[in-house]
Amino acid sequence: MLIELKDRKDCAFDMIALGEVMLRLDPGDGRIKNARSFRVWEGGGEYNVARGLRRAFGMKTAVVTAFADNEIGRLAEDFILQGGVATDFIRWVPYDGIGRSVRNGLNFTERGFGVRGAVGVSDRGNTAISQLKPGDVDWEYIFGALGVRWLHTGGIFAALSESSAQVAVEAVRAAKKYGTAVSYDLNYRPSLWKGVGGQEKARQVNRAIAPYVDVMIGNEEDFTACLGFEVEGNDAQLKNLNADGYEKMLVEVTKAYPNFKVIATTLRAVRTATVNDWSALVFADGKVYHGLSMPGLEIYDRVGGGDSFASGLIYGLMTWDDPQKAVDYGVAHGALAMTTPGDTSAASLREVEKLVAGAGARVDR
Repeated sequence: MLIELKDRKDCAFDMIALGEVMLRLDPGDGRIKNARSFRVWEGGGEYNVARGLRRAFGMKTAVVTAFADNEIGRLAEDFILQGGVATDFIRWVPYDGIGRSVRNGLNFTERGFGVRGAVGVSDRGNTAISQLKPGDVDWEYIFGALGVRWLHTGGIFAALSESSAQVAVEAVRAAKKYGTAVSYDLNYRPSLWKGVGGQEKARQVNRAIAPYVDVMIGNEEDFTACLGFEVEGNDAQLKNLNADGYEKMLVEVTKAYPNFKVIATTLRAVRTATVNDWSALVFADGKVYHGLSMPGLEIYDRVGGGDSFASGLIYGLMTWDDPQKAVDYGVAHGALAMTTPGDTSAASLREVEKLVAGAGARVDR
């Protein structure tokens, strides 16, 4: 098998995600700077993957996160419950009344249109999850006593603080100790690393996590910024799904980290904010597997498309141990997620399967 998985009957959860869950405030068709009302969802890079696996693919998932114990935290919890993701491992931190020492994160996001790109403004300083420290989560109980088949976390969580990076390392080590598969999305955000040591710190942290990862997710920028690998070729070549330079880089990555059973990346060429070329590739067993190609994909809300790709990919790997099916399901699920508002997917398994099979957008009656 490509990835050894624990038996489902021996595990309480198919998958758990470690990361921050924020409230997303969306001005709809308007803009943040002059909005008079916002629609609210929950969202977070790592959590979105767990929710997609639960809602679209029917897997039993949970999230490891933390909230300040106030009405905002309870609202986020309610969204998580609506998404079907287990809340057993939420850490509740006493609220100080004004958010000086602990608070919950907000993410203001406006959708782009045409030549105007999407805009995101995060408000996440001093959040409860950023203050999580090694020892705060009982990983021995989660992975040892309860049993988990798959752990997913990523570079967004690891970048929140010095201690969150340490918790990420602690989590992946514990997962491997108990035979749990690990996926990690590099998801490099310069703004997140800026205050905690920049790119040098990002490489230090991600290089400490990488030896414990089975499935590494990231684009060429992620691998360069987070792990120090350079890709050959210019931007035009990289947009080519057969870019030799990128594939050569993946070979070098697997030489450095032979524990990577699968490397996956989305391929996106942005024609406008509402029209993208969309696909992905997977590198496994020394071969490249190209996913469904969707040139000219119409985008309603691009935020969370990569996370939905990840959940489709993980579903495919867990269900069939087949890189080709996994990348196709990832591309299809990511595409469907970008047709609806919010960070999380509203797609069903039936819709994903239809898209993988080549179905079009005719009315379904």
